[in-house]
Amino acid sequence: MRAKPRGLALRLALSILASACAIFLAVFAYTYRESERTVLRNVEEGARNLTLATVYRMETVMAGAEKLPAYVAKRLETTELSQDDLLAQIVDALETNQQVYGSTIAFEPYAANPQQRYYAPYCCRGQDGQPLAFNYLGSETFNYFHMDWYLLPKVMGRPSWSEPYFDENGGKVVMTTYSHPFYKVADGARDFAGVVTADLSLQWLRELVSSISFNRSGHAFLVSQAGVFITHPNEQLVMRESIFSVAEATGDKDLRAVGRSMIAGRSGFTRISNPVLGPASGQDAWLYYAPLQSTGWSLGVLVPEAELFADLQSLSRKALIMGGAGLALMLFVLAAISKAIVRPLEALAHSAATIAQGNLDTALPPVRRKDEIGELRNSFESMRQALKEHIATLVETTAAKERLDSELKIARTIQMSFLPKHFPPFPERDEFSIFAFLEPAKEVGGDLYDFFLRDENHLFFVIGDVSDKGVPAALFMAVTKTLIKGVAEGGTEPSDILEKVNLELCRDNESMMFVTVICGSLNLTSGELRLANAGHCSPLLLRQGAVENLPLPPGLVLGVMEDARYTTHRSELQPGDMLVLYTDGVTEAMDGDNTLYSDERLERSLLTYGSNGSEQLVRAVLADVRAHTAGEPQSDDITLLALEYRGKRT
Repeated sequence: MRAKPRGLALRLALSILASACAIFLAVFAYTYRESERTVLRNVEEGARNLTLATVYRMETVMAGAEKLPAYVAKRLETTELSQDDLLAQIVDALETNQQVYGSTIAFEPYAANPQQRYYAPYCCRGQDGQPLAFNYLGSETFNYFHMDWYLLPKVMGRPSWSEPYFDENGGKVVMTTYSHPFYKVADGARDFAGVVTADLSLQWLRELVSSISFNRSGHAFLVSQAGVFITHPNEQLVMRESIFSVAEATGDKDLRAVGRSMIAGRSGFTRISNPVLGPASGQDAWLYYAPLQSTGWSLGVLVPEAELFADLQSLSRKALIMGGAGLALMLFVLAAISKAIVRPLEALAHSAATIAQGNLDTALPPVRRKDEIGELRNSFESMRQALKEHIATLVETTAAKERLDSELKIARTIQMSFLPKHFPPFPERDEFSIFAFLEPAKEVGGDLYDFFLRDENHLFFVIGDVSDKGVPAALFMAVTKTLIKGVAEGGTEPSDILEKVNLELCRDNESMMFVTVICGSLNLTSGELRLANAGHCSPLLLRQGAVENLPLPPGLVLGVMEDARYTTHRSELQPGDMLVLYTDGVTEAMDGDNTLYSDERLERSLLTYGSNGSEQLVRAVLADVRAHTAGEPQSDDITLLALEYRGKRT
């Protein structure tokens, strides 16, 4: 029967606990009563009142600026105005509201004049009291149809405030723009005709926010709907950094969460420890933030914690004096007790240090006492034996893991070597350009792509997605790609290629893996496009500034049914058309809130970057996907292939 310890723990516990409890209770009771009834509640209330009062002043100016474009847009919808009348409307808008810096009425192509593509008369206030300055916006180098202040109200069908920006072609100042769409009504239909804008210079906002002070060194800052700093005492941050870029640069997850809350239109009172935003490096601060409902911006008031808790620190100093007296008493008690227990503990500590250096064969000193020290010695001995066994097992496991990692790296290299990776692949051909990219979610993946010239005038291309991930999917992908290329070189229709490959994949497919595929052939002389689909997501066609889904006939995935049949879809590409094929890893990429990248955002990216060529388009879409996921782990393989048809060979 195990002997009962002789009370060492009891003596130590009673001695230390009596002293510690007396000190803790005295200090805690004193500081808790004082701190609970002060500081944070009053600070939060004061910061809230100051922030909301400032927000109200901003909202008043914003609301006044919104009325003028709404009035002009309404009049444009009900009255036919001459060009002189249009200019008069803009001048009246500036003279009516002194807060508005500039204004324009930007029309759709040829809407104001059938012979004029760009028509956007712009008027802004002169510098240093100069008269109003006039300008006509719109040119091949300044295509305002793609600007946010024009495109957002057009797409959303409602007025909107733009992100702050520096206007190089109009007002030459940092500003934000309120845009109100107007329409032409004919036969009961409302057709978008353009926007009426009101520009606000951000200088008055900076002056207003910089005038905010709280306590001795508290300050305020303003961020846009995207989190970009509009105002901040640190000029290096203004219009250059966002609250999210600061969070990423400093690894501050809490600040990232605060930024999300601010751009989501919420208010709150929270503590931050970021050295970039704080009043000084290493100082914590408390932040109260509230939204501007009209623009989606957010105003924050930052107060150093050291100032908030100055009174509390004074109380803490008094508590330290009391605690010091208690510690002195406790040290006297511990000194008497430690003499009886320190010697065997020193011997155990020496042996433990030797074991910690890796010498697990060190013998522990014998201890005949049956109190806690004796049990400690026995525990050390059990630990020493367990460590020897664990290290032996760990060595074997590490060696096996290193072998596996090495094999996976080799497998990734082999898999990537299957795919075309030299771009441009056909530098001597100018009828088309093609670029593709594959990024596996694991070391190896199940996506595939390929392209090659079947003859002088026909380009064959394919993209696919295996149902699994990892090594099994990579093997299935290699088999599928090899079969497709072997069959395609025979020159058959895309539907015939899929049927033959499907028949081969169904044989001995005990694991029931399958693959979705789109393959096609492009006649480089005529532009004829032939496509066949095996359960893959439809490709997108970018043509003349618009994106459309190619309506391919449905087809069963490869590897499931031997008698599956497929159909070849024929269409014709025009010079300048861009065909984009992708796997679902693009549209189903998720951010930290489990929000999908989505088909709609992919189409917006194609519209934005489609004029840059196939390679730049693919790289821009991939960068947009990474920006959406914001560092979240990749959940599926990502593959993109862009084919631009340029016309007959010159």
